[in-house]
Amino acid sequence: MKTELPQSFEKALTRCIDFFFKIWPQPFPGRERLKACKIVSHRGEHDNHKIFENTLKAFDLAFEKGIWGIEFDVRWTKDLHPVVAHDPDLRRLFGLDVAIGDMSLDDLKSRCPAVPTLAEVIEKYGKKLHFMIEIKAETYPDPQRQNEILKNRFSSLEPRLDYHLMSLTPPMFDLISFVPTSTLIPIATLNVARFSELALDKDYCGLAGHYLLLNRAILTKHREKGQLVGTGYPASKNCLFREINRNVEWIFSNNAVKLQEIINRLADTETGD
Repeated sequence: MKTELPQSFEKALTRCIDFFFKIWPQPFPGRERLKACKIVSHRGEHDNHKIFENTLKAFDLAFEKGIWGIEFDVRWTKDLHPVVAHDPDLRRLFGLDVAIGDMSLDDLKSRCPAVPTLAEVIEKYGKKLHFMIEIKAETYPDPQRQNEILKNRFSSLEPRLDYHLMSLTPPMFDLISFVPTSTLIPIATLNVARFSELALDKDYCGLAGHYLLLNRAILTKHREKGQLVGTGYPASKNCLFREINRNVEWIFSNNAVKLQEIINRLADTETGD
């Protein structure tokens, strides 16, 4: 069972945590590690007013600003076309009270053309941006066919080198057979210890989670097994430096452009000032 906090409490707690790490001075990680930092734009660069999350415009901005990778979510239409959307319906972003899984692709595109297909994203950004793709928890009515569809969509890309698959619900990985398990990354919330052990036992690629919860012991366990770790969501220079100094592989951010600008500005300095 996935453990979650009430959203309002989680946001307030996150703001407090971010403020603490913002004012906690961190040593400069050095130019080489700074330049090697892999920033992942969470659902692209968006404000959900002029530019909406998980759209080509949001991904365009991430690409234009030199971000290393993008995180996005995949869901399925009624006629089994994978599309890029976080929510199961279009209400929050587009004001349409209809579920994606209840529409055909043609219907979806006619009612909400801003929602891209997975094929469109791969065609435009494949091998230009690294893809961190979240598999949402939903019913797969025909897993064999859906795996063949995904295999076909990703045929121009190489697992791990060009993309990883992630999920807050690791049992979804049991439905994914077209990639090796070393492509898969569970996303931990408050269940860090359990998901960490799962990733180690299943020989997954590694683990992702909030920077506060993935402590030194967790990082050490995964490094010792040759696994990688990604953290979210640093929002300041000091927090960014902390994660780089901890040798975190990927840094997921809702402020990716801001963090990339910090990197670009300081990468050729000696002290990080």
